Amino acid sequence: MKMIASIGKNILSSMKSESSLLIRGQMIPVLVRRYAQARGYKLRYDGAKGRVLLSVPARGAIRKALDWAQGQEGWISQQMTAAPDVIVPVPGCLLPINGVERRICWHPSFPRRPELAEGELCVGGPEEQVSARIGRWLRAYALSTLTDETHAIAAQEDIYVAAVRIGDPRSRWGSCAADGVIRYSWRLILAPAEVRQSTVAHEVAHRLHMDHSAAFHAAHARLLGRDPAPARAWLRAHGASLHRVRL
Repeated sequence: MKMIASIGKNILSSMKSESSLLIRGQMIPVLVRRYAQARGYKLRYDGAKGRVLLSVPARGAIRKALDWAQGQEGWISQQMTAAPDVIVPVPGCLLPINGVERRICWHPSFPRRPELAEGELCVGGPEEQVSARIGRWLRAYALSTLTDETHAIAAQEDIYVAAVRIGDPRSRWGSCAADGVIRYSWRLILAPAEVRQSTVAHEVAHRLHMDHSAAFHAAHARLLGRDPAPARAWLRAHGASLHRVRL
């Protein structure tokens, strides 16, 4: 049985619902999504968010689909076991920042704003708010860093960039629109700096060539100042691990 769903453009985005399944004695969230062209039920386990994705035909019965999914408990359990451990930024855990693992060091007397130290990320304030505070700080740090690096690389050849924005896409690390707006995954701040900068140079190069032609690849390497191949290889090998961090 093929259990992995390919996410197509035929999803009826307005027809979604949430439920849960009992897997290994714990309730696991399920996001049910209807697809116009689906002919049966399909499952995928989203390890980054610790949930099951269930696709059903446009007119399929949700209760029946959930009963079917519950019957696949063994498969779901296997996927949960195989998935990389999720990282929740709480005191004592290790969190990769700029490719370096840093232990989250919390004490109520520390400043509330997280601060990078040697091998640590120090944060204060109420302990129950640590995860949310680090999440806000990570996104702000990512936006600031990526904005500075984008404009610095673009300035090498006086390339116009209208704005830099961040999000949390699952399928790409960056994108460049025709209007000059460049968007990145905030998770690039977790990767080594040279990997992040290669992605920045890639998107800036698209301001010169909105394709992946030989001219584009030459511009990418020229703007980066080195061969981007090692960075691409790192993302292929380790990019999925960046999605382990759950905010």
